[in-house]
Amino acid sequence: MNASELLANTLSPDANTRQNATQQLENASRENYPAYMMMLSSELANENSQLHIRNAAGLALKNALSARETARQSEYANRWLALDSATKDKIKQESLVTLASPLTKAGAFAAQVVAAIAAVELPHDQWPDLIELLLGFVNNSTDPNLKIATLQTIGYICESIKPEILSLRSNEILTAVIHGARKDEPSTDVQLAAVHALYNSLEFVRENFDREGERNYIMQVVCEATQNPSVAVQVGAFECLVKIMALYYDKMAFYMEQALFGLTVMGMKHNDERVSLQAVEFWTTVCEEEIELAHEAREAADYGEPPEIESKFFAKVALPEVIPVLLALLTRQEEDADEDEWNISMSAGTCLSFMAQAVADPIVPAVIPFIEAHIKSQDWHQREAAVMTFGSILDGPDPTVLMPLVNQALPLLIGMMNDSNLHVKDTTAWTLGRICDLLIITIKPDVHLHPLVSALVTGLQDNPRIVTNCCWALMNLADQLGYLEEESESPQTGHLSPYYEGVVNALLRVTETTSNEANFRTSAYEAITSYVTHATNDVIPVVQNTLITILIRMEQLLGMQNQIVGVDDRNNWNELQSNLCSVVISVVRRLNNGIQPMADRIMTLVLQLIQAAGKTSTVLEDAFLVVGSLASALEAAFSPYIQAFLPFLYPALKAHEDTQLCMVAVGIIGDISRALGDQSAQYAGAFMNVLLENLQSEVLNRNVKISILSCFGDIALAIGVAFDPYLDTTMGVLRQAGALQPNPLDFDLVDYVSQLREGILEAYTGVVTGFKNTDKVHLLLHHSSNILELIQRCLADDERIESTVKLCFGLLGDLADSFPNGQLKQFLLSEWIASELRSKRGMSQETKKTMRWAREMVKRATA
Repeated sequence: MNASELLANTLSPDANTRQNATQQLENASRENYPAYMMMLSSELANENSQLHIRNAAGLALKNALSARETARQSEYANRWLALDSATKDKIKQESLVTLASPLTKAGAFAAQVVAAIAAVELPHDQWPDLIELLLGFVNNSTDPNLKIATLQTIGYICESIKPEILSLRSNEILTAVIHGARKDEPSTDVQLAAVHALYNSLEFVRENFDREGERNYIMQVVCEATQNPSVAVQVGAFECLVKIMALYYDKMAFYMEQALFGLTVMGMKHNDERVSLQAVEFWTTVCEEEIELAHEAREAADYGEPPEIESKFFAKVALPEVIPVLLALLTRQEEDADEDEWNISMSAGTCLSFMAQAVADPIVPAVIPFIEAHIKSQDWHQREAAVMTFGSILDGPDPTVLMPLVNQALPLLIGMMNDSNLHVKDTTAWTLGRICDLLIITIKPDVHLHPLVSALVTGLQDNPRIVTNCCWALMNLADQLGYLEEESESPQTGHLSPYYEGVVNALLRVTETTSNEANFRTSAYEAITSYVTHATNDVIPVVQNTLITILIRMEQLLGMQNQIVGVDDRNNWNELQSNLCSVVISVVRRLNNGIQPMADRIMTLVLQLIQAAGKTSTVLEDAFLVVGSLASALEAAFSPYIQAFLPFLYPALKAHEDTQLCMVAVGIIGDISRALGDQSAQYAGAFMNVLLENLQSEVLNRNVKISILSCFGDIALAIGVAFDPYLDTTMGVLRQAGALQPNPLDFDLVDYVSQLREGILEAYTGVVTGFKNTDKVHLLLHHSSNILELIQRCLADDERIESTVKLCFGLLGDLADSFPNGQLKQFLLSEWIASELRSKRGMSQETKKTMRWAREMVKRATA
C-alpha cells in the first residue's frame, strides 16, 4: 500500500480501516523515523495530491512532533533533534514552500507543521533564521495565501513558545501581525489571519502592552477591526478585546472611556449573533475580573493592606447602557434550542448573573421594571426572559434587598410551574432552585413550603430538563433547611418532616427509569442523598426503607452483570452502581452505629460489587468509600469484615496509575485505623510497608503522597506506642518532605508545598498525640527540633493559610503538653515562638482558641 492510500485510510469512516492505517503509520515511524517524516513531508508539499491526503500528512507530521504529556513531548523533541541536518532541512524547506500553496487549506496544514518544528528547535537555538523568513513573507510578499499561512504560523508559534525565547523579536513579530490586521490591508482574509494571530500572541506581547504608545496603536487597530466590513474579522476583533480585558484589565480605563463602552454596546446589538455573542462575552469578562478584584480587595483589607490592582468599577458605570441590551437579548430564545448549543439568550443570562455579582444592589432597580412588565406576558419569550432575569440576579445583591421581592414573587413562580410552555416551566424550576439555594430565609415554612414542595414533586413527572431542575431545587431545599435546623442543635423534627416520605418516594420513582437524559436520574439520586443526610430523628424509618430499596437495586444490578453488552450498557451499569453507592454512604453516615443490623448485607454486596467491577475505577472508588464509611460508623464492630476486605485493598493501593482509586484506598487505611483504635496494631506493619513503598513510586501522583503522610498520623494516633517500630523511619520521611521549599514564581508548586506541609503537620500531630502521656514519650525528644523547625517555616510563610496556622498552633501545644517538666524549655523559649503566640494577625475564633491553648501549654512547659 502506498503512502497516499495509507494516509487516506487514516481518515476512513470505517473504524477498522482507520485503526489499521494508524497502526501501520505508527510502525513505520518506529522502524524508520527519518524515512517516515520525509514521506509525510513530501505528501504535504505535493500539489498534485488530494487535499484530504495532504491534511492527513500534515496532521501526522504535527503529531510526531508535539504531544500533550510532558514526558512524551520531550521524547518526540529529542527524536527530532537527533535527526541528521539534511533530513531536517528538507522537511523544513518543504513545509515553508507549502505555506505558499494556491490552496489556502494546504497552507494552513503547513502552518501547524512549521510551528510544531519551531516549538522544538527555537528553545535549543536552532533554526535561527525562521522568524526573519516569516517576517519577510508577511512584509514583502504580494501573495495573500502566503501571508495568511505565515500569519497563522506566527500565531501558533506565539501560543506555544515561552515569550522569553523570542523576546528580542517580539517587536518585529507584533509589527508584522498588526501590519496585517490594519484597515488599509486590501485582503480581508489576510486581516482575519492577522487578527487571529494577534489573539494568539496577546500574552506574548506583554512588554509591548506596558508601553503606552504601542498599546494605543494595538488598541486602535483592534477597535477599527470591530468595524470591518467582514463579519468574521469583527468577531475576531471582539475575541481579542475579550482576551485583552482578561489580561490587561488595569490598563483599560482610558480605552473604555474613549471607545470600548460604545463599541461593545453596539456590538451586543449587532444583527449577526456571532458578533453579539463576543460583545456580551466582553462584559461577562469585565464582571468576572471585577468580582475577583472585589474578593482580593476584601482579603487585602483583612491584612490591612491596599489591593494590588484597584477595581475601576466599569460594570457599575456601564449598568444603565448594558442592562437594557442584555434584557432585550434574553427575549431572543429559540423554541427548539439545543441545550448544548450556546446561543445569545443563554449568553445574556450568564452575563446578567455575573453583572449581579459585580455590581450587587444597584442591579435590582435596573431590572425590576422589566420583570414586572413581562412576567405575565402573553408571549412565552417575554415570560421566560422575565423569570430568567429574576433567577439571574439572586446572587450578588444583599439578601435584605431581595427578600421583599422574593416574598412577593414566590406564589407567582410556584404557579408558573403549571405554565403551558416548556421553556418557561424549565426556567421557573431553575429559579425556584436558586431561591432554595441562595435565599432559604425567604421561604416561610407555614406559607410557602406546601405549595412549593407540591409543585416541585409534580414537576418530577415532566420533561427530563424540568425533572433535573426540580431535583436540584428539592435537593437545595433539603440542604439549606437542613443547615439552618442543624444550627439549632440536632432537632427531633424539621419543617420538611411531613413531606419526607412523599418526596423521597417520588425521587425513587424517577430513578426507576433506564434512561438518564439531561442527567435527570443522577440528579434524583443526588437529591435522595441530601434528604438522607439531613433526615431528622422522626423520619429515620424513611431512611431505613430507602436503604432497603437501594440494596435490592444493587442486588438486581449485580444479577444483570452477565447481560451487559457494549460500552453504553457498561457505562450505564457503572453510573447506576456509583449512584447507589453514594446513597448507601449517606445512609451509613446518617444512621452511624445504627447501621449495625444491615452491616452484613451491605458488606456482602459491596465485596461482590468490587469483584464485579473489575478495574473500572469509578465504581471501585465508590464501593471503597462505602467500606470507609462503614468502618467509621461501626468502629470496633467493623473488625469481622477486615479479613475479607484486605485482599481487595492491597491491589488498589498498588494501582499507582489510578490516582483517585489509590487516594481512596489510602483514606480507607486511615478510616480502619481510627475505627479499630489500638486493635488495628495487628495490621499496622502491613499498612506501613505498603505506604512507605508507595512513597518511593516514581509513577504515583504527588497528591496521593500527601495523603499517605497524613495517614501515618492516623495510624500512629490509633495504635499509640505500638507505632514505635515505625517511628524513626516515619520521622525521617516527614523531615525530608518538610524541607521542600517552593519557587515563589511557580504557583502550582507553591500550592503543592502548602498542601504537603498540611499533610506533614497532620502526621506529626498524630504521632505526638499517640505518644503523649505514655512511658515512651521520651522517644519524641530526639525529633522535636525538626517538628519545631517545620512549624517555624510554616508560620513565617507570608502566603500561609488559616488551616495551616491552626495545625501549627495545635501541634506546638501538643508538643509542649508532652513535655511539661522543662525537657524542651530551651527550644520553647525561642523568640519566634513568643512572637507567634502574641500574633494578632487576622485569625478565626477557632484558631485564636487553639493559639491560646498552645500559649498555656508552652507557659507550663517553660515554667
